[in-house]
Amino acid sequence: MAVNDTIADMLTRIRNANMARHQTTQVPSTKMTRSIAKVLREEGFIGEFEEAGEGVKRNLVIALKYKGKNRQPLITALKRVSKPGLRVYSNKKELPRVLGGIGIAIISTSSGIMTDREARRQNLGGEVLCYIW
Repeated sequence: MAVNDTIADMLTRIRNANMARHQTTQVPSTKMTRSIAKVLREEGFIGEFEEAGEGVKRNLVIALKYKGKNRQPLITALKRVSKPGLRVYSNKKELPRVLGGIGIAIISTSSGIMTDREARRQNLGGEVLCYIW
């Protein structure tokens, strides 16, 4: 089945796997999903991820992280901001702060996919893809 919004699909799969307390989840592999997974790994929200499959049917297998004995997910919520029907852009002065800096906003800039903190540090604006906390 063709998916128009691969980012929303990725966030939904991670959200559903977290709620079901799964160890891993599979997401269709694209440049964008690999970049977002890389940012999530660097920020400590997910464990490792790897590509599985061959040809067009490549998937990212993402290891999810939990905390404590009762396995509370590290990711509390994921929210898609910029959608295919309504793109949301922000300049360097108006980059969002998610929950006062507790969460992250993932921004697509001219220098690649990065967090709001990194974009602020590099003086870049761009498309606000999603919020994660």
